[in-house]
Amino acid sequence: MMLFSGGTVVSMDPRIGDLERGDVLVGGDRIVAVGPDLRAHPEAAGATVVDTTGRIVSPGFVDTHRHAWEAQLRRSIPDVTDLAEYVTSTLAGIAPAYTPHDMYVGTRLAALTALDAGITTMMDFSHNSRTAAHSDAAVQALVDTGIRGVHASMGPHFGDWDRQWPADLARLRSAYHGANDGLVTLRLAALATDEIAGPALAYGRDLAAVARDLGLGVSVDAVFGAPSSAAIVRWAADGLLSADVTLIHATGLDAEAWRAMRDTGTTVSLAPTSDAQIGLETAVPAIDEALAVGIRPGLSIDVEVALASDMFTQMRTLHAIQRMRAVAGAYGTGAVPYRITTRDVLDFATLQGARTNGLAGVTGSLTPGKQADLLVVDGGDVNTMPLNDPIGTLVLGADSRNIETVVVAGRIRKAGGRLVGVDVDELRREVTASRDAIRKAASRG
Repeated sequence: MMLFSGGTVVSMDPRIGDLERGDVLVGGDRIVAVGPDLRAHPEAAGATVVDTTGRIVSPGFVDTHRHAWEAQLRRSIPDVTDLAEYVTSTLAGIAPAYTPHDMYVGTRLAALTALDAGITTMMDFSHNSRTAAHSDAAVQALVDTGIRGVHASMGPHFGDWDRQWPADLARLRSAYHGANDGLVTLRLAALATDEIAGPALAYGRDLAAVARDLGLGVSVDAVFGAPSSAAIVRWAADGLLSADVTLIHATGLDAEAWRAMRDTGTTVSLAPTSDAQIGLETAVPAIDEALAVGIRPGLSIDVEVALASDMFTQMRTLHAIQRMRAVAGAYGTGAVPYRITTRDVLDFATLQGARTNGLAGVTGSLTPGKQADLLVVDGGDVNTMPLNDPIGTLVLGADSRNIETVVVAGRIRKAGGRLVGVDVDELRREVTASRDAIRKAASRG
């Protein structure tokens, strides 16, 4: 048992609310109780007490879409000009050079980076599954880091591969779904249309049937523009959309597509920095469009080759863009702009992210009975003091250096501001060697 005692508790559970001074009791892998003073709780006897005075205790962040295998090449194209440059340089140029070992190294680096930044759940959209061994290596990296990992498997866009996907999903599900004491789950990954990589990777009746037969959720990437709008309407008519399907980006979609998503309960993953920096369709994250039809989205990192690795950046980017857009739209009209709040953004990054990943009953809030995925954030650091508003501090003030403790399923993965059990020097050597080998192999063509 662990008792996190005396901190400001941001539960993200509307029934519990926020506690200016409160406790969180953890037993095994679950949250036992949340309240103002749990020292007298029947199950708190003998618990290890963690003094969180002056700290914020919150749920861990939930990343709903990241291509984790790319992490060795992070920020290799920081000034990427458009989607075509990313596709050409990374998916066509670099991806075919990856070995299973490189898949392991990249995915492990991304997962450790996520944990360091307070992301306790990461959905890895693993679209470089060239062989069964590539997939196994990616899942093993999730297991070895101890993150709550969602492995969404898809075949690669370009280059030679074994064509084992999607048939290999049955084996992957049998071997890994629920692995590591339930921390690892599986999804089917697909693209929205056949424009980038052809029909084999595009979501439709065939892939939907695979997912249904295996009982897997579906994550669909590259959902933007008129072709995706038409596809969404078609999927809805064919009964292929539901709460088990997540559409990623959802940028530049028409009103009919948004109504279809609303009516089918389809979930949405926004990638605020990706849309803006890479320039996907309108380059404006579709937060207003989602909220207008009652969809509360999850947030995601997307591609580290061109973007930041942490959820703080996603929250701030979305918060700033939506409020800028709202005020600009109302300017000179006398209308009152609708602006999202920091609480909205934190909700997207936690509870809504969990729902988007199909894990709403598992994580995303500090709720008794849910898994103990939580953060302890120092509210007294030079960039967070004084602690006036905990949610404002989490969204606008804090960063990875302020995260003292990260807990996943009751296990401490970061303590005293450092990842537990990780030799960073050895990690650096392994990551650098893998990057160099990939570049060398890619240069040989």
